[in-house]
Amino acid sequence: MLVLGFPAGPLQANCYLLARGEGEPCVVVDPGQDAAEPVAQQLDKHGLTPEAVLLTHGHFDHVFAAAQLCADHDIPAHIHPADRYMLADPGAALGEMGKQLFGDGPAGEEPADVRELADGDVLEIAGLRIDVTHTPGHTGGSVLFGVGTDEGGRLLLSGDTLFTGAIGRTDLPGGDHGQMLESLSTKVLPLDDETVVLPGHGPTTTIGRERAGNPFILGLPADAH
Repeated sequence: MLVLGFPAGPLQANCYLLARGEGEPCVVVDPGQDAAEPVAQQLDKHGLTPEAVLLTHGHFDHVFAAAQLCADHDIPAHIHPADRYMLADPGAALGEMGKQLFGDGPAGEEPADVRELADGDVLEIAGLRIDVTHTPGHTGGSVLFGVGTDEGGRLLLSGDTLFTGAIGRTDLPGGDHGQMLESLSTKVLPLDDETVVLPGHGPTTTIGRERAGNPFILGLPADAH
């Protein structure tokens, strides 16, 4: 399996491309600010053809290039309906502190073909089976994407729900700390320790590493629903 990732934009949000291998169809996850050019470079370098854009949540640093990418390749974008409004109005999700930093935020655009995600969905795209898990907390529409590899491993694209040594902030509009803890307890911690986590910011980790050392989730029960 081919997994390509790079940070983009002022907030260094991670964008990922996943494919079965070189020269294959792929999905693009979280193409945010300044991601369009490096995505194009990776597509060309590895001979990949994008079939969909997958969005872990609606914050502009994760979705900013989605409309352009979808238009350039005539592909859909997938997002949870609770975060769909942010595609066209990214400033709405910034809150007062964010507006002080970014003004009203960058202008947004909703892709022509938007498909709404639901908890428990299974997407069959680019030869990949992608499990969708709704994890409200960072935003109301945050989701995880779980992908099995041909080698038998398991990847989790966690967006801004789980980072290496940290969790996503919950003080912006749509955030809810209680929901975040519930999502971590019921949707994240029950996963196998060997699951490789590809987060929305920062380096790769594993569920086992975070279970043992992440101060924000130590002591939380692994309560699978």
